[in-house]
Amino acid sequence: MERRPLGRSGLEVSCLGLGTMTWSTDEAGTEDAAAQLIAFVEAGGSLVDTADVFGGGAAERVLGHLCGTVVDRSRLHIVTKAGVRTDSTGRSRDTSRNWLLGALDASLKRLQTDYVDVWLLHVYDPDTPLEETMAALDLAWRSGRARYVGLSNHTGWQTARAATWQAAEPARAPIVATEVEYSLLERGVEREVLPAALAMELGLLAWSPLGRGVLTGKYRYGRPADSRVNSPSWSRFVKTYLDERSAAIVEAVATAADGLGVTPLEVALAWVRDQPGVASAVVGARNAAQLKSSLGSEQLFLPPEIRLALDDVSLPHVGYPEDH
Repeated sequence: MERRPLGRSGLEVSCLGLGTMTWSTDEAGTEDAAAQLIAFVEAGGSLVDTADVFGGGAAERVLGHLCGTVVDRSRLHIVTKAGVRTDSTGRSRDTSRNWLLGALDASLKRLQTDYVDVWLLHVYDPDTPLEETMAALDLAWRSGRARYVGLSNHTGWQTARAATWQAAEPARAPIVATEVEYSLLERGVEREVLPAALAMELGLLAWSPLGRGVLTGKYRYGRPADSRVNSPSWSRFVKTYLDERSAAIVEAVATAADGLGVTPLEVALAWVRDQPGVASAVVGARNAAQLKSSLGSEQLFLPPEIRLALDDVSLPHVGYPEDH
């Protein structure tokens, strides 16, 4: 699998990443996660994306268990995130020094490692001064507990402000990456976030590149009983893209896939993977067989005319001030 530099850093990551948001610690879940991780590494993948809140910490626990038992830790680039609270305080976002450093130590314990390759701020926190948040990243970076640091789900101005602040002093940890949702169904990041990332030379990690599963085409003719849209915990996540505009984009993807003799999943994933600035497209899967379908897209390169057609049909709305 192709390796790409993560922004302006010396770290090279696989162009496809493995998402762990649905991993669980029950026996079946752990076995399935093991099969996914083995298939991913055997295909040449290295970047594994997780977060301290995925499954209430379950995803990190499973990944930590699998490192050293089924896959050597040194073969992985582990990306985890902090900044979201799920306790009873009523505060949903917290990027204070106290919360972040405590969250990182807890993540390292669950992951059974003394460092993470990339540590991201999961969200922007308007209630904590930027300099305090960035100082926490600096400490994690200088201590070696986080080899690289970055952002996740930040707007364009938030991204540029944080990256500029860190670049102002050589002793500060450079922001090397930003992780955002990016797919043919969600191209809003192209208005300001992607330009900011390109200007600041940050690597972009694209989460949900398959439009929360909708771009696979599974909902073209109905809603399968075993699909996420029928799950109480996932239905809202998927229904966002079950509208007329999304349906038209899915049909265009399916038409392109028919012409190329591949699946809609492969077309949608190849489109994101090769967008300017994208270092890695992070894919999640219910099982190893589904993951292998995603890994098959690594060999697909879209012809320019198909890429342009998909660009046109999924063009995001751009108005003032971006188009001035």
